[in-house]
Amino acid sequence: MDINFSQNEARVIGCLLEKEVTTPDQYPLTLNALTTACNQKSNREPVMALDEATVLDTVEQLKEKRLINDVSSFGSRVSKFQHRFCNTEFGSLKFTAQELAAVCVMLLRGPQSAGEIRTRTNRLCTFSDVKEVEAVLDGLAEHAKGPYVVKLPRESGKRDCRYMHLFSGEVDIEALAVAAKLASPTGLASVNNERLAELEEEVKAMKLEIAELKELLESLTS
Repeated sequence: MDINFSQNEARVIGCLLEKEVTTPDQYPLTLNALTTACNQKSNREPVMALDEATVLDTVEQLKEKRLINDVSSFGSRVSKFQHRFCNTEFGSLKFTAQELAAVCVMLLRGPQSAGEIRTRTNRLCTFSDVKEVEAVLDGLAEHAKGPYVVKLPRESGKRDCRYMHLFSGEVDIEALAVAAKLASPTGLASVNNERLAELEEEVKAMKLEIAELKELLESLTS
């Protein structure tokens, strides 16, 4: 994909997606409303404290990428912004309500399990159960024009795997898998055992080399 959001860009787009559905009477958003949305303490991870200047800079960056429009009316003293990220006549990204809701939550909160997405999209769409969420996420992961999300390795102590959007770049699954293995007690013990075995082999090799050097020395001095 050509899209590679910074953390601030992901937050701004996520807020516009969310407010378009949850508060349509206030959408498009003014700079003040968008800043307030970015800094919400609920349904945001991490919680941010962006000032209007930072949000405006982010908006300008997204405007350059043709992902946001300023739709202020002529002569208006207050600018209003709407996204062009998906489901518009200007872009190729077309999502169902469920797909959009899942992507929106991941943009706003980072990696999420299917159960978390079901709970946190209740104002954006309806999922009948977790299996339906998983089916939607699998569809996004295998999308012909995607993938748009990726399933992450299960973390130590967690029952479910989490999913991450790919609109901020590729995710190193192998590195995450190693990190998850190291974070688990059994995984750490396994790594320690492997390292111990390597050290034992190195000691054996060194002992053999020393014995050979002793034999060589004795043959030279006899």
